[in-house]
Amino acid sequence: MKESYAARFADLLEGIAARVRSLTVDRLDRGIILTAFGIGAVVLILAALVLIGVALFRLLAIATGATGAYAAFGGLFLAAGWLSWRKGRQVPEEPPPGESE
Repeated sequence: MKESYAARFADLLEGIAARVRSLTVDRLDRGIILTAFGIGAVVLILAALVLIGVALFRLLAIATGATGAYAAFGGLFLAAGWLSWRKGRQVPEEPPPGESE
């Protein structure tokens, strides 16, 4: 027996819906999962970096005292800031009036 037109049309619509879903929702689902794991990984890495920084500060404070630890970390951040400032965006000099490029 042949299928009725209604059944064939329903199968066609179901196939189209499955194709559209595979092109949109399935890809988006993978992206959402990867984004969630990525955010979780970044949060855990940042927390680990903070805890490592605190541990290093405390170890340095044991060795040199609190003043030495603050001086060492201050010098470290001062050097990092200076390097960042040096590497910052250079503003091009304006040509003198009357000269055009």
